[in-house]
Amino acid sequence: MSNRKITVQSPGRINLIGEHTDYNLGFVLPAAINKYVTVEIEERNDELIELISINNQQTYRTSLSEIHQSTLHWPDYALGVVSELQKANHSIKGFSAIISGNIPVGAGLSSSAAYECAMVFALNEVFNLGLTKQEMVQLAQAAENNFVGLQCGIMDMFASMMGKENHAIRLDCRSLDYEYFPVVLGDFKIVLLDTQVKHSLASSEYNTRRKECEIGINLIKQKYPSIQSLRDATLNMVNDCITDITVKKRCTFIVEEIERVLNACTLLNEGKLAEFGREMYATHNGLSRQYEVSCQELDFLVNECLGYKEILGARMMGGGFGGCIISLMHKDAIDNITGRMASLYKRNMQKEMLVYVADIVNGTNTINKNSP
Repeated sequence: MSNRKITVQSPGRINLIGEHTDYNLGFVLPAAINKYVTVEIEERNDELIELISINNQQTYRTSLSEIHQSTLHWPDYALGVVSELQKANHSIKGFSAIISGNIPVGAGLSSSAAYECAMVFALNEVFNLGLTKQEMVQLAQAAENNFVGLQCGIMDMFASMMGKENHAIRLDCRSLDYEYFPVVLGDFKIVLLDTQVKHSLASSEYNTRRKECEIGINLIKQKYPSIQSLRDATLNMVNDCITDITVKKRCTFIVEEIERVLNACTLLNEGKLAEFGREMYATHNGLSRQYEVSCQELDFLVNECLGYKEILGARMMGGGFGGCIISLMHKDAIDNITGRMASLYKRNMQKEMLVYVADIVNGTNTINKNSP
């Protein structure tokens, strides 16, 4: 009898609007895009785990009884999934996995979440574990938090696993309730402009922003004890309770951004793309001036976008200090505009700008399956 074998692909993600709202228990609006991590898994008749990375041209082997962090880093996302499955007492055997992908690493499109989602989905299928998609999302997040060691929120895995073609997902980061909203772009496309600036400040500043938000919410709770997070706060409460200028700026941005997500969903339902674009610009302004997580390269590209009527909106995307901006650009103007902007970017920032045109696609799924 032949061993079970499956190939799974899991997409990267964008976030249309709603930045830094996840750890404040607000809303985010991500979507899966047509860049993928592909995992081909075949069960083995022994305890060996064999991981083969096409992109890294490396192979890593260990056994089910010897799951620990590697020195190569790339195997850890897969090993973390195995570790979490073992913790939850799921029965799996050894397997061989071939991993490949075309999600740009370091661009803020969540290649690691796609990898983890593809791995848990494939193992669930091959070993008949009976996990739901939501359980797989939470397991993939636990792998990143507990094994890889990055304290990310759940949005990336959720978008990768639960994506729906031509729809964004409004995810409630407190309850994990979600709703799909149509993204009807007409003559416009989602165009990502990669600064190629790596997030060197992102982790330390991210922790600082979280702490500033916690300080703010604790000040608000002294007067309004029913308020549990900035999700529940109003601008009046922020102004009433917080005197520290920096903390007030951070909390003001979050309260306004949560409201922007809700408004943006209404605009999508009504097909008001130009108004949606204006909300994107408002988000960038807040991220740059109030939350202070932008950088000169991100600001430069967004400011350039403002000069084109063929661009409805643009903003930095992700934790900040580098990565991509996301824009809504007329399809007929993409080559001309991106060519001019790349030239200006190189002249002013001494860096190459990369361009990715993204379509919104379905989430993690099976490409082919061979069950005996």
